[in-house]
Amino acid sequence: MDDGSEITSALRAAGYSAWLVGGCVRDLLLGVPPKDYDVATSARPADIARLFPHAIPVGAHFGVMLVDGVEVATYRTDGAYADGRRPESIQYETNPAADAQRRDFTINGLFLNPVTGEILDFVNGRADLAAGIIRAIGDPVARFAEDHLRMLRAVRFAARLNFQLDPATLAAVDPIAIRKISAERVFAELTRILTDGNAHRGLELLDQSGLLAELLPEIKAMQGVAQPPEYHPEGDVWVHTLGMLKLLGSAEPALAWGVLLHDVGKPVTQTFSDRIRFNGHDRVGSEMARVILSRLRASSDLIEHVQYLVADHMRFPELPKMKPSTLKRFLRAEHFRSLLALHRLDCLGGGGRLGTYEFAQHQLANLAPDELRPVPLATGRDVLALGVPAGPRVGSLIRSLEEAQLNGELSTRDEALAWLTQQVSAPTST
Repeated sequence: MDDGSEITSALRAAGYSAWLVGGCVRDLLLGVPPKDYDVATSARPADIARLFPHAIPVGAHFGVMLVDGVEVATYRTDGAYADGRRPESIQYETNPAADAQRRDFTINGLFLNPVTGEILDFVNGRADLAAGIIRAIGDPVARFAEDHLRMLRAVRFAARLNFQLDPATLAAVDPIAIRKISAERVFAELTRILTDGNAHRGLELLDQSGLLAELLPEIKAMQGVAQPPEYHPEGDVWVHTLGMLKLLGSAEPALAWGVLLHDVGKPVTQTFSDRIRFNGHDRVGSEMARVILSRLRASSDLIEHVQYLVADHMRFPELPKMKPSTLKRFLRAEHFRSLLALHRLDCLGGGGRLGTYEFAQHQLANLAPDELRPVPLATGRDVLALGVPAGPRVGSLIRSLEEAQLNGELSTRDEALAWLTQQVSAPTST
């Protein structure tokens, strides 16, 4: 991907105004490598296509062309926003000053000449960048009305950069308006808040803005849900979850959502007997995770992964007492590594005891791959050859055979066939 310098140079050589703009300028000034580059120019889409014959129209209605992986957009002002997402009309402009006014936040409204380093700042973005402030350009109510998703983007930028939200910008957040945004777009923003590396700050800002109660009421319900102090000296379920998110750092989406949702079942399962208990919160929480993520239109793969993390996160205390076969099946699960990462965070975010985590690490380090997933000593065909009719009993015998193999009771094919013969010939109870 081009860093935009060659594109801006080519546009300038052809007589047009051209600058790097937006997030890439922000990141360059912060000393962070940009993930992508955007160019704003006085050239119209037809001019861009003439200069760069391989350019791809990606938003022709908005004057956006893709050139070597860089979005090149014509300066513009936007008309009215009827749907809280896109303007109904645009008007091309000839200078960047007008273009800056349509952008979301001051730190994203800076223009940079990548060759000379010259910066254009029409919105006091450099001052806010230096002060660590996320501030909407112009009237924050108007900016959020144009695109309601900007409310979540404000939270994301503040969390990721560890900036403060300008009070007027925070006050302009209208949680009810977020309902007009598609679940897919909301999920994408929430996922970035959780995975960009400062998720606990993002959750705090979602709460302060009122967006948490609107989008994730099940998480809001964690607040004030007391836990037994002997196991959770850190505080209630909300505090515990924030502590885990603080330790999380940058993470894959499934682990991040798993951390957020691992105790989501506690508010509805809390009981008081000999002590505070949350019996079955893992099972209940797994179903709640499915409902939440389905509501947000997450992929089926991610939902399944997160449900596994929530459902199995309480199994670790059983590890030292598990039969070898049960332990090996547990350790070889497809997503066990992310479950183990969640368990570590769960320990550190609570009492700090890492005994079962270290036990699991030791087992993983000392069990060879063929011990976790040994080559089957016999197959269904062997069972059928012994006269067992096709049906459920064939699978049951093979599973029992693997159990014996994982427990170290059988190690050769001859032993396996002898074991099967004994099982088949044994009288069945009626």
